[in-house]
Amino acid sequence: MKPLLPRLLQESLQRSLASAPVVVVTGARQTGKSTLVGMDAAGDRQYLSLDDLDVLAQARDAPDELVRRAPRLTLDEVQRSPDLLLAVKRAVDQRPDPGRFLLTGSANLLLMRKVSETLAGRAIYLNLWPLTRRERLGHGSCGAWTDFIDAPLDAWPEIASDQAAPREDWREAAALGGYPRPAYQLEEAEPRSFWFTGYTRTYLERDLQELSLISNLVDFRRLMRAASLRLGNLVNQSGLGRDVGLSTTTARRYLGLLEASYQIVPLPAYAVNRTKRLIKAPKLYWSDTALALHLAGESSPRGPHLENLVLCDLQAWRDAQPIRPEVLYWRTSAGDEVDFVLESLGKLLAIEVKATRNPGYGDTKGLRVFLAEYPELAVGGLLLHDGRDVSWLGQRILAVPWWQVL
Repeated sequence: MKPLLPRLLQESLQRSLASAPVVVVTGARQTGKSTLVGMDAAGDRQYLSLDDLDVLAQARDAPDELVRRAPRLTLDEVQRSPDLLLAVKRAVDQRPDPGRFLLTGSANLLLMRKVSETLAGRAIYLNLWPLTRRERLGHGSCGAWTDFIDAPLDAWPEIASDQAAPREDWREAAALGGYPRPAYQLEEAEPRSFWFTGYTRTYLERDLQELSLISNLVDFRRLMRAASLRLGNLVNQSGLGRDVGLSTTTARRYLGLLEASYQIVPLPAYAVNRTKRLIKAPKLYWSDTALALHLAGESSPRGPHLENLVLCDLQAWRDAQPIRPEVLYWRTSAGDEVDFVLESLGKLLAIEVKATRNPGYGDTKGLRVFLAEYPELAVGGLLLHDGRDVSWLGQRILAVPWWQVL
Protein backbone atom coordinates (compact mmCIF):
# COMPACT_ATOMS: atom_id res chain seq x y z
CA MET A 1 0.00 0.00 0.00
CA LYS A 2 1.42 3.37 -1.00
CA PRO A 3 1.68 6.12 1.65
CA LEU A 4 -1.11 8.67 2.02
CA LEU A 5 -0.78 11.73 -0.19
CA PRO A 6 -0.89 15.22 1.36
CA ARG A 7 -3.86 17.18 0.07
CA LEU A 8 -4.07 20.82 -0.93
CA LEU A 9 -7.28 21.27 1.08
CA GLN A 10 -5.74 20.26 4.43
CA GLU A 11 -4.78 23.81 5.42
CA SER A 12 -8.20 25.19 4.50
CA LEU A 13 -9.85 22.41 6.50
CA GLN A 14 -7.88 23.24 9.64
CA ARG A 15 -8.60 26.96 9.30
CA SER A 16 -12.30 26.23 8.90
CA LEU A 17 -12.45 23.88 11.90
CA ALA A 18 -10.91 26.62 14.02
CA SER A 19 -13.55 29.17 13.07
CA ALA A 20 -16.95 27.48 12.48
CA PRO A 21 -19.02 24.95 14.46
CA VAL A 22 -19.80 22.93 11.31
CA VAL A 23 -17.48 22.21 8.40
CA VAL A 24 -18.86 20.33 5.41
CA VAL A 25 -16.50 18.64 2.94
CA THR A 26 -18.26 17.70 -0.28
CA GLY A 27 -17.08 16.15 -3.52
CA ALA A 28 -17.55 13.18 -5.79
CA ARG A 29 -17.37 9.69 -4.36
CA GLN A 30 -13.78 8.35 -4.10
CA THR A 31 -12.00 11.71 -4.19
CA GLY A 32 -10.52 11.01 -0.75
CA LYS A 33 -12.94 12.80 1.60
CA SER A 34 -12.89 10.08 4.25
CA THR A 35 -9.09 9.97 4.17
CA LEU A 36 -8.86 13.74 4.39
CA VAL A 37 -11.16 14.09 7.38
CA GLY A 38 -9.40 11.15 9.02
CA MET A 39 -6.18 13.20 9.00
CA ASP A 40 -7.70 15.39 11.73
CA ALA A 41 -6.14 13.44 14.59
CA ALA A 42 -7.66 15.29 17.56
CA GLY A 43 -8.16 12.73 20.30
CA ASP A 44 -11.71 13.75 21.19
CA ARG A 45 -13.08 13.52 17.65
CA GLN A 46 -15.10 10.40 16.89
CA TYR A 47 -15.54 9.20 13.32
CA LEU A 48 -18.86 7.70 12.21
CA SER A 49 -19.87 6.77 8.67
CA LEU A 50 -23.43 6.53 7.41
CA ASP A 51 -22.21 3.75 5.14
CA ASP A 52 -22.41 1.70 8.37
CA LEU A 53 -26.00 0.46 8.46
CA ASP A 54 -26.19 0.69 12.27
CA VAL A 55 -25.06 4.31 12.18
CA LEU A 56 -27.48 5.03 9.34
CA ALA A 57 -30.36 3.51 11.30
CA GLN A 58 -29.56 5.66 14.34
CA ALA A 59 -29.22 8.75 12.14
CA ARG A 60 -32.75 8.16 10.88
CA ASP A 61 -34.42 6.98 14.10
CA ALA A 62 -32.50 8.72 16.92
CA PRO A 63 -30.43 11.54 15.40
CA ASP A 64 -30.21 13.66 18.55
CA GLU A 65 -28.61 10.79 20.46
CA LEU A 66 -26.16 10.19 17.62
CA VAL A 67 -24.85 13.76 17.52
CA ARG A 68 -24.21 13.63 21.29
CA ARG A 69 -21.89 10.61 21.05
CA ALA A 70 -18.74 12.76 21.26
CA PRO A 71 -17.81 16.42 21.92
CA ARG A 72 -16.34 16.60 18.40
CA LEU A 73 -17.83 14.38 15.75
CA THR A 74 -17.01 13.49 12.15
CA LEU A 75 -20.01 12.23 10.18
CA ASP A 76 -19.17 10.71 6.80
CA GLU A 77 -21.60 10.49 3.84
CA VAL A 78 -24.34 12.59 5.48
CA GLN A 79 -26.31 12.85 2.23
CA ARG A 80 -27.68 9.42 3.08
CA SER A 81 -29.79 10.96 5.87
CA PRO A 82 -30.44 14.69 5.29
CA ASP A 83 -32.75 14.85 8.35
CA LEU A 84 -29.70 14.24 10.53
CA LEU A 85 -28.71 17.83 9.84
CA LEU A 86 -31.67 19.08 11.87
CA ALA A 87 -30.14 17.35 14.88
CA VAL A 88 -26.76 18.90 14.04
CA LYS A 89 -28.44 22.31 13.89
CA ARG A 90 -30.09 21.82 17.29
CA ALA A 91 -26.82 20.69 18.86
CA VAL A 92 -24.90 23.65 17.40
CA ASP A 93 -27.55 26.13 18.55
CA GLN A 94 -27.09 24.82 22.09
CA ARG A 95 -23.27 24.72 21.97
CA PRO A 96 -21.62 26.41 18.94
CA ASP A 97 -18.05 25.30 19.63
CA PRO A 98 -15.65 25.72 16.67
CA GLY A 99 -14.99 22.45 14.88
CA ARG A 100 -17.74 20.57 16.71
CA PHE A 101 -19.02 18.80 13.57
CA LEU A 102 -17.08 17.76 10.48
CA LEU A 103 -19.42 16.41 7.81
CA THR A 104 -18.75 14.87 4.41
CA GLY A 105 -21.06 14.17 1.49
CA SER A 106 -20.79 12.81 -2.03
CA ALA A 107 -23.37 15.23 -3.40
CA ASN A 108 -23.25 19.00 -3.55
CA LEU A 109 -25.05 19.88 -0.34
CA LEU A 110 -25.36 23.49 -1.41
CA LEU A 111 -27.67 22.31 -4.18
CA MET A 112 -29.89 20.46 -1.68
CA ARG A 113 -32.34 23.02 -0.34
CA LYS A 114 -32.99 21.27 2.96
CA VAL A 115 -29.31 21.15 3.83
CA SER A 116 -28.43 24.71 2.86
CA GLU A 117 -31.41 26.11 4.76
CA THR A 118 -30.76 23.95 7.83
CA LEU A 119 -27.11 24.95 8.24
CA ALA A 120 -27.37 28.56 7.04
CA GLY A 121 -24.94 30.74 8.98
CA ARG A 122 -23.49 27.76 10.85
CA ALA A 123 -21.32 25.95 8.31
CA ILE A 124 -18.30 26.44 6.08
CA TYR A 125 -18.38 24.40 2.87
CA LEU A 126 -15.24 22.97 1.28
CA ASN A 127 -15.03 21.08 -2.01
CA LEU A 128 -12.54 18.23 -2.45
CA TRP A 129 -11.78 17.63 -6.11
CA PRO A 130 -9.81 14.72 -7.58
CA LEU A 131 -6.04 14.85 -7.15
CA THR A 132 -4.17 17.67 -8.82
CA ARG A 133 -1.05 16.68 -10.69
CA ARG A 134 1.15 17.97 -7.87
CA GLU A 135 -0.90 16.14 -5.29
CA ARG A 136 -0.46 12.96 -7.30
CA LEU A 137 3.31 13.62 -7.32
CA GLY A 138 3.27 13.97 -3.52
CA HIS A 139 3.65 17.76 -3.25
CA GLY A 140 0.22 18.46 -1.74
CA SER A 141 -0.22 21.56 -3.90
CA CYS A 142 -1.61 22.83 -7.20
CA GLY A 143 -0.46 25.02 -10.07
CA ALA A 144 1.29 28.34 -9.57
CA TRP A 145 -1.79 30.41 -10.39
CA THR A 146 -1.56 32.74 -7.38
CA ASP A 147 2.09 33.49 -8.16
CA PHE A 148 1.27 34.57 -11.71
CA ILE A 149 -1.65 36.74 -10.58
CA ASP A 150 0.31 38.51 -7.83
CA ALA A 151 3.77 38.86 -9.40
CA PRO A 152 4.86 41.57 -11.86
CA LEU A 153 5.14 40.50 -15.48
CA ASP A 154 8.92 40.56 -15.55
CA ALA A 155 8.94 37.86 -12.83
CA TRP A 156 6.77 35.42 -14.80
CA PRO A 157 9.58 33.58 -16.63
CA GLU A 158 11.37 32.97 -13.34
CA ILE A 159 8.15 31.71 -11.73
CA ALA A 160 7.74 29.22 -14.56
CA SER A 161 11.36 28.08 -14.41
CA ASP A 162 11.31 27.64 -10.63
CA GLN A 163 8.54 25.03 -10.64
CA ALA A 164 9.68 21.62 -9.37
CA ALA A 165 7.14 19.44 -11.20
CA PRO A 166 8.77 17.21 -13.86
CA ARG A 167 7.87 17.06 -17.54
CA GLU A 168 5.00 14.67 -18.31
CA ASP A 169 3.02 13.60 -21.36
CA TRP A 170 -0.35 15.31 -20.96
CA ARG A 171 -2.07 12.37 -22.65
CA GLU A 172 -0.80 10.07 -19.92
CA ALA A 173 -1.80 12.57 -17.24
CA ALA A 174 -5.31 12.84 -18.71
CA ALA A 175 -5.64 9.05 -18.85
CA LEU A 176 -4.62 8.80 -15.18
CA GLY A 177 -7.07 11.45 -14.00
CA GLY A 178 -7.23 12.34 -10.32
CA TYR A 179 -9.26 9.74 -8.45
CA PRO A 180 -6.68 8.54 -5.90
CA ARG A 181 -7.00 4.80 -6.41
CA PRO A 182 -6.68 4.57 -10.22
CA ALA A 183 -4.36 7.58 -10.53
CA TYR A 184 -1.98 6.76 -7.68
CA GLN A 185 -2.34 3.11 -6.73
CA LEU A 186 -3.16 1.29 -9.99
CA GLU A 187 -0.21 1.27 -12.39
CA GLU A 188 -1.71 -0.63 -15.32
CA ALA A 189 -4.41 0.57 -17.73
CA GLU A 190 -6.57 -2.58 -17.46
CA PRO A 191 -7.11 -2.44 -13.66
CA ARG A 192 -7.89 1.27 -14.00
CA SER A 193 -10.52 0.49 -16.62
CA PHE A 194 -12.09 -2.12 -14.33
CA TRP A 195 -12.11 0.43 -11.51
CA PHE A 196 -13.95 3.02 -13.61
CA THR A 197 -16.48 0.42 -14.71
CA GLY A 198 -17.22 -0.38 -11.08
CA TYR A 199 -17.25 3.28 -10.13
CA THR A 200 -19.80 4.10 -12.82
CA ARG A 201 -22.02 1.23 -11.77
CA THR A 202 -21.89 2.22 -8.09
CA TYR A 203 -22.58 5.84 -9.01
CA LEU A 204 -25.58 4.92 -11.16
CA GLU A 205 -27.05 2.28 -8.88
CA ARG A 206 -26.54 3.96 -5.53
CA ASP A 207 -25.50 7.61 -5.42
CA LEU A 208 -27.93 8.84 -8.06
CA GLN A 209 -30.83 6.89 -6.59
CA GLU A 210 -30.22 8.67 -3.27
CA LEU A 211 -30.40 12.04 -5.01
CA SER A 212 -33.25 11.43 -7.41
CA LEU A 213 -35.00 8.45 -8.94
CA ILE A 214 -33.66 7.64 -12.41
CA SER A 215 -36.33 5.66 -14.21
CA ASN A 216 -34.14 4.64 -17.16
CA LEU A 217 -30.45 4.05 -16.45
CA VAL A 218 -29.79 3.24 -20.11
CA ASP A 219 -30.92 6.74 -21.13
CA PHE A 220 -28.81 8.25 -18.37
CA ARG A 221 -25.74 6.32 -19.52
CA ARG A 222 -26.27 7.56 -23.08
CA LEU A 223 -26.46 11.14 -21.85
CA MET A 224 -23.24 10.72 -19.83
CA ARG A 225 -21.49 9.37 -22.92
CA ALA A 226 -22.78 12.22 -25.07
CA ALA A 227 -21.67 14.78 -22.47
CA SER A 228 -18.22 13.17 -22.33
CA LEU A 229 -17.86 13.45 -26.10
CA ARG A 230 -18.76 17.16 -25.99
CA LEU A 231 -15.90 18.12 -23.70
CA GLY A 232 -15.16 21.84 -23.93
CA ASN A 233 -18.30 22.63 -25.95
CA LEU A 234 -21.04 25.06 -25.01
CA VAL A 235 -23.84 23.44 -23.02
CA ASN A 236 -26.86 22.96 -25.29
CA GLN A 237 -29.44 21.05 -23.27
CA SER A 238 -32.01 20.74 -26.03
CA GLY A 239 -29.42 19.60 -28.58
CA LEU A 240 -27.86 17.15 -26.15
CA GLY A 241 -31.26 15.71 -25.28
CA ARG A 242 -32.25 15.46 -28.95
CA ASP A 243 -29.05 13.58 -29.82
CA VAL A 244 -29.76 10.88 -27.23
CA GLY A 245 -33.56 10.80 -27.63
CA LEU A 246 -34.49 12.67 -24.45
CA SER A 247 -36.74 15.65 -23.89
CA THR A 248 -35.10 18.95 -23.00
CA THR A 249 -36.67 18.74 -19.52
CA THR A 250 -35.20 15.29 -18.88
CA ALA A 251 -31.80 16.26 -20.28
CA ARG A 252 -31.77 19.33 -18.03
CA ARG A 253 -32.64 17.23 -14.97
CA TYR A 254 -29.98 14.63 -15.76
CA LEU A 255 -27.33 17.29 -16.28
CA GLY A 256 -28.36 18.86 -12.98
CA LEU A 257 -27.83 15.52 -11.24
CA LEU A 258 -24.41 15.14 -12.82
CA GLU A 259 -23.48 18.60 -11.55
CA ALA A 260 -24.93 17.98 -8.06
CA SER A 261 -22.86 14.82 -7.74
CA TYR A 262 -19.66 16.57 -8.91
CA GLN A 263 -19.31 14.70 -12.19
CA ILE A 264 -19.72 17.50 -14.75
CA VAL A 265 -18.44 21.05 -14.40
CA PRO A 266 -20.39 23.76 -16.25
CA LEU A 267 -17.82 26.53 -16.71
CA PRO A 268 -19.52 29.96 -16.64
CA ALA A 269 -18.67 32.81 -18.98
CA TYR A 270 -16.93 36.01 -17.94
CA ALA A 271 -19.79 38.45 -17.81
CA VAL A 272 -18.26 41.95 -17.73
CA ASN A 273 -18.70 43.34 -21.22
CA ARG A 274 -17.30 46.57 -22.55
CA THR A 275 -17.79 46.65 -26.32
CA LYS A 276 -17.90 43.03 -27.47
CA ARG A 277 -21.02 40.90 -27.66
CA LEU A 278 -20.24 37.95 -25.43
CA ILE A 279 -21.40 34.35 -25.49
CA LYS A 280 -22.87 33.60 -22.06
CA ALA A 281 -23.79 29.90 -22.16
CA PRO A 282 -21.55 27.73 -19.95
CA LYS A 283 -19.01 25.30 -21.35
CA LEU A 284 -19.11 21.62 -20.43
CA TYR A 285 -16.24 19.82 -18.72
CA TRP A 286 -15.85 16.87 -16.35
CA SER A 287 -14.34 16.81 -12.88
CA ASP A 288 -12.00 13.99 -13.93
CA THR A 289 -10.41 13.51 -17.34
CA ALA A 290 -9.95 9.75 -16.98
CA LEU A 291 -13.61 9.22 -16.13
CA ALA A 292 -14.63 11.34 -19.14
CA LEU A 293 -12.42 9.19 -21.38
CA HIS A 294 -13.87 5.99 -19.94
CA LEU A 295 -17.49 7.11 -20.35
CA ALA A 296 -16.88 8.31 -23.91
CA GLY A 297 -15.14 5.06 -24.87
CA GLU A 298 -12.15 7.03 -26.20
CA SER A 299 -8.76 5.38 -26.15
CA SER A 300 -6.72 8.51 -26.83
CA PRO A 301 -7.13 11.97 -25.25
CA ARG A 302 -7.88 14.96 -27.49
CA GLY A 303 -6.99 18.64 -27.14
CA PRO A 304 -10.07 19.37 -24.99
CA HIS A 305 -8.79 16.83 -22.46
CA LEU A 306 -5.69 19.00 -21.94
CA GLU A 307 -8.02 21.96 -21.32
CA ASN A 308 -9.98 19.81 -18.87
CA LEU A 309 -6.75 18.78 -17.12
CA VAL A 310 -5.93 22.46 -16.57
CA LEU A 311 -9.47 23.17 -15.35
CA CYS A 312 -9.26 20.33 -12.80
CA ASP A 313 -6.20 22.02 -11.30
CA LEU A 314 -7.85 25.44 -11.38
CA GLN A 315 -10.89 24.19 -9.48
CA ALA A 316 -8.76 22.70 -6.70
CA TRP A 317 -6.77 25.96 -6.51
CA ARG A 318 -9.91 28.09 -6.41
CA ASP A 319 -11.56 26.13 -3.61
CA ALA A 320 -8.45 26.17 -1.42
CA GLN A 321 -8.17 29.98 -1.36
CA PRO A 322 -9.26 31.97 1.73
CA ILE A 323 -11.02 34.46 -0.57
CA ARG A 324 -12.48 32.42 -3.39
CA PRO A 325 -11.55 33.58 -6.91
CA GLU A 326 -13.63 32.86 -10.00
CA VAL A 327 -12.72 30.50 -12.85
CA LEU A 328 -14.48 31.44 -16.10
CA TYR A 329 -14.07 31.42 -19.88
CA TRP A 330 -14.48 34.24 -22.42
CA ARG A 331 -15.91 34.11 -25.92
CA THR A 332 -17.39 36.68 -28.27
CA SER A 333 -19.94 36.17 -31.01
CA ALA A 334 -17.16 37.04 -33.48
CA GLY A 335 -15.27 33.91 -32.40
CA ASP A 336 -12.58 35.43 -30.19
CA GLU A 337 -12.04 33.17 -27.20
CA VAL A 338 -9.91 32.58 -24.11
CA ASP A 339 -10.10 29.16 -22.51
CA PHE A 340 -9.93 30.35 -18.89
CA VAL A 341 -10.17 33.66 -17.10
CA LEU A 342 -9.18 33.84 -13.43
CA GLU A 343 -10.76 36.71 -11.53
CA SER A 344 -9.14 37.35 -8.16
CA LEU A 345 -9.45 40.49 -6.03
CA GLY A 346 -10.23 42.68 -9.01
CA LYS A 347 -7.47 41.27 -11.23
CA LEU A 348 -7.82 39.04 -14.29
CA LEU A 349 -5.44 36.39 -15.58
CA ALA A 350 -6.20 35.03 -19.05
CA ILE A 351 -5.13 31.47 -19.93
CA GLU A 352 -5.13 29.79 -23.33
CA VAL A 353 -4.34 26.08 -23.70
CA LYS A 354 -2.83 24.65 -26.89
CA ALA A 355 -1.87 21.00 -27.40
CA THR A 356 1.09 21.95 -29.57
CA ARG A 357 4.82 21.78 -28.98
CA ASN A 358 5.55 24.85 -31.11
CA PRO A 359 3.15 27.68 -30.23
CA GLY A 360 3.26 30.73 -32.44
CA TYR A 361 2.03 34.29 -32.51
CA GLY A 362 -1.19 33.19 -34.23
CA ASP A 363 -2.09 31.08 -31.21
CA THR A 364 -2.30 34.24 -29.08
CA LYS A 365 -5.15 35.96 -30.98
CA GLY A 366 -7.79 35.38 -28.33
CA LEU A 367 -5.44 36.50 -25.58
CA ARG A 368 -4.50 39.66 -27.49
CA VAL A 369 -8.15 40.59 -28.03
CA PHE A 370 -8.99 39.94 -24.37
CA LEU A 371 -6.04 41.98 -23.05
CA ALA A 372 -6.96 44.86 -25.34
CA GLU A 373 -10.57 44.67 -24.17
CA TYR A 374 -9.67 44.77 -20.45
CA PRO A 375 -6.35 46.66 -20.29
CA GLU A 376 -6.79 47.88 -16.72
CA LEU A 377 -8.07 44.66 -15.16
CA ALA A 378 -5.98 42.00 -16.93
CA VAL A 379 -2.50 41.42 -15.49
CA GLY A 380 -1.48 39.39 -18.54
CA GLY A 381 -1.98 36.16 -20.43
CA LEU A 382 -0.50 32.67 -20.27
CA LEU A 383 -0.37 30.35 -23.26
CA LEU A 384 0.09 26.82 -21.95
CA HIS A 385 1.57 24.41 -24.49
CA ASP A 386 3.16 20.97 -24.81
CA GLY A 387 6.67 22.09 -25.67
CA ARG A 388 9.72 22.93 -23.56
CA ASP A 389 10.35 26.65 -24.08
CA VAL A 390 9.31 29.63 -21.99
CA SER A 391 9.04 32.69 -24.22
CA TRP A 392 7.18 35.96 -24.73
CA LEU A 393 4.85 35.73 -27.74
CA GLY A 394 3.35 39.16 -27.46
CA GLN A 395 2.95 42.10 -25.13
CA ARG A 396 2.01 40.66 -21.70
CA ILE A 397 1.64 37.12 -23.15
CA LEU A 398 4.01 34.40 -21.94
CA ALA A 399 4.12 30.93 -23.50
CA VAL A 400 4.86 28.30 -20.84
CA PRO A 401 4.91 24.48 -20.97
CA TRP A 402 1.78 23.24 -19.20
CA TRP A 403 3.79 20.94 -16.94
CA GLN A 404 5.80 23.90 -15.61
CA VAL A 405 2.61 25.51 -14.30
CA LEU A 406 0.47 22.57 -13.14
